Amino acid sequence: MSNNKQENTKIAAVMELLASRICHDIISPVGAINNGIELMQEMGTEGMDDGLELVAYSAEQSASKLAAFRLAYGAGGRDPNVKPEDVQKVFGALIKGEGKHSQTWDPYGNLGPNDNNKPLPPGYCKMLMCAMMLAMESLPKGGYISVRPTMGDEAGHSIIIAEGEGAVIRDQVEDALNQNIELEDLDPRLVHPFAISVLADSYDFNISIKSQAEGRIEFLMKCPEAIEEEQESTIAGSTHI
Repeated sequence: MSNNKQENTKIAAVMELLASRICHDIISPVGAINNGIELMQEMGTEGMDDGLELVAYSAEQSASKLAAFRLAYGAGGRDPNVKPEDVQKVFGALIKGEGKHSQTWDPYGNLGPNDNNKPLPPGYCKMLMCAMMLAMESLPKGGYISVRPTMGDEAGHSIIIAEGEGAVIRDQVEDALNQNIELEDLDPRLVHPFAISVLADSYDFNISIKSQAEGRIEFLMKCPEAIEEEQESTIAGSTHI
């Protein structure tokens, strides 16, 4: 098999698994919308309130998951107009439904790469959303998710913290995050960390597990340094000298 054929086979497998993962997460609330409509049809006015409540709740869940997937996986996530406060809003809607998770971080504060009023590197909000979803998955019983800047000699990067009872990195998740896993071993559960790693590479980020302790897991998101507009202008101008 040629190298191009092997690469295309790998890409196709990841695309299929990622589509399966997204459909699996979306189908439940979408199905519940249909259930709500059926309830209203069968019960008439007696089932109207319950049916409408189910439809409204399920529609909200569907919309929040689609928004999260769009930000994490879609091209819209790299839009420079997307800000950390948008990530907080989308992630907040995502975790609202089950009510098991909460987030405690300041999207307007120092997140690491924006220290000293530096611009955030391209793709930062997209990768932050991916990392926060990964942190959420490590808290099956719920908990708190926060974002902090790295300090000292390691300044300029972000730490995503997952805190809660039963915090765990499931089997092979770290291997998938490091792209150290055979293609045939990938499944819908592992495709998220694998896809995150591939996306991170394309934007010059790196997401890894920094530390694990009882009830606490830290993910390190290493960020590229953004080129400020003034520097870009200087570089652009120098090409005409």
